[in-house]
Amino acid sequence: MNLARFARRRYTAGPTPIERLDRLTELLGGPTIYVKRDDLLGLAGGGNKTRKLEFLVADALAQGADTLITCGAVQSNHCRLTLAAAIREGLRCRLVLEQRVPNSYDRDASGNNFLFRLLGVEQVRVVEGGADLDAVMSGMAEELEADGRKAYVIPGGGSIPLGALGYVACGQEILQQAFELGLRVDHIVCASGSGGTHAGLVAGMLGMGAGIPVTGVSVRHPRDRQEAWIQELAGGTAELVGVRAGIPDDAVTVFDDYVGPGYSLPTDEMVQAVRTLARIEGLLLDPVYTGKAMAGLIDLARKGYCRAGENVLFLHTGGSPALYAYQSALLA
Repeated sequence: MNLARFARRRYTAGPTPIERLDRLTELLGGPTIYVKRDDLLGLAGGGNKTRKLEFLVADALAQGADTLITCGAVQSNHCRLTLAAAIREGLRCRLVLEQRVPNSYDRDASGNNFLFRLLGVEQVRVVEGGADLDAVMSGMAEELEADGRKAYVIPGGGSIPLGALGYVACGQEILQQAFELGLRVDHIVCASGSGGTHAGLVAGMLGMGAGIPVTGVSVRHPRDRQEAWIQELAGGTAELVGVRAGIPDDAVTVFDDYVGPGYSLPTDEMVQAVRTLARIEGLLLDPVYTGKAMAGLIDLARKGYCRAGENVLFLHTGGSPALYAYQSALLA
C-alpha cells in the first residue's frame, strides 16, 4: 500500500507511544496489556479523529474550501478536533450537534462544548436525535455558497474511506513500532463508534498481511448493525488503497455488551474502568468511548477471550476533555 499518493496534512510531530500497562496487567492476571497513546495526537486535546482529519483537510484545501462543516453528538471529540484543524489552516468551521440523548445540549456545559466556544466556532446548530444530519449539513453548505463561500462537508467522525486512511497509516505505524520494540502484538482492541478507526485498522492489517485480529467494542449500535457497517467501510477503505482481496467476514468482530442503556450514557463498568485506569496507571480515559472500550477489554480478559500469554494492544482514541462534563457520574 502506497499511502504517499494521498495528500496529507501533518498535525502530529511523530508516532504516538506504545506503553506497557504493568499494573493493569498484574490486576487482570491474564494477557499483557499495552496501550497505543493516540490520545497524544496533535490538535486541541488530541484523539483519534486527528489522523482522519490529516487526509480530509488536505482534500478540503485542495478543493479550495474556506469553511469546514461537520456533525456529532453534543460532546463530540470529532467536532472539537475538526474545529481545531480549521483554525490551524486558517479556515472557519460550523458544527451540527445531535441530541442523541433528549435535551442533552447545554450551551454552557463543560467538556468539549466549552471548548467549541473557546476555540471560536462560527456557528453551532442543534438538532434532535435521529435528524438527517447529511441534509442539515448540505443546507448549511448551500447557505455559505449563497454568500460566496465554499464549504467542505465532513461526515460524522470523518468515517468515510478517505478519513479511515488515517488508521491504515496507524496500522503501519504500529507494525513498525512493534518491530523496533521487539513486541509481538497478538490482538488489537478499540472502541467502535462511527467506525473509521476500527475499519481503517482492519483494512490496514489485512493489506499488510499482519495477521493481527482487531476487536471493536461498540459504544452505540447493536453487534449485527455495527459489524455490517465496519465490513462495508473497511471494504471501501481497502479498495481505496488498492487492496483487492476484499474483507473476510471473520476479519470484523464487534462486542455490544458494554453499551449499557445507550450512547454516551454512563454504566457502572465504564465508571469502574475510568477510575481504575486513572488510579493505577495515571491514564485518563473518556466516559463515552475509551471508558466503555476498556470496560470491554477488562471483561474479555477475565473471560479468557484475550488469553494469558497474549500481548493485547488497546488503542486509546482520546476524548478526555469530555470527563469534565461527567463529574457527577465519575465521582459519585
